Amino acid sequence: MDYPGNLFVVAAPSGAGKSSLVKALKAADAQVLPSVSHTTRPPRGAEQHGREYFFVSDAAFDQMVQNNQFIEWAEVHGRRYGTSREAIESRIAAGGDVVLEIDFQGALQIKRLFANAALVFILPPSWDELRARLEGRGEDRPAVIEVRLKNAAVEMAQAHEFDFVIINDVFETALNDLKAIVQAQRLKFVAQRRARADTFSALGIV
Repeated sequence: MDYPGNLFVVAAPSGAGKSSLVKALKAADAQVLPSVSHTTRPPRGAEQHGREYFFVSDAAFDQMVQNNQFIEWAEVHGRRYGTSREAIESRIAAGGDVVLEIDFQGALQIKRLFANAALVFILPPSWDELRARLEGRGEDRPAVIEVRLKNAAVEMAQAHEFDFVIINDVFETALNDLKAIVQAQRLKFVAQRRARADTFSALGIV
């Protein structure tokens, strides 16, 4: 289906800075609406239910899957994450721009459902920097970090499937790149025609 709003999907290996970039984008651009995913993992640090994620039990997640309430879901690092179909469709149908933070599996699922979605992949500048960021968080044991690095190799091999790639070396530069992608997507012919249908009709443009 075609919607007046834009859907942005941001994926990255753990530690690449995806969450920080999306958080900064939302703070800088009031037109970008968040999408809160459901997950079976426990909260980290100061995370709150309904803000960063909806934290649900495995049984509740299973029920949502059976009820076809997710437009995508995937298992990542032994935990499951899902994106609510109703939440996304209602926001972009109302003309809002929505940004999703999900893994590459979910991103590719969404592209099949929303052909106009813009997929963005965030890369670290190097393996050494990625390891340093994971270790610097102080949240995971060494064995868990090794698993995340192993998974990162699999995830980054899928970057060619995405529309845009940002290398998060200097944070402000990467944020400006992300802002530029959002603005460029809004100015595409098909996006402008969706968002300003009355103007296009009045000008006789089809």
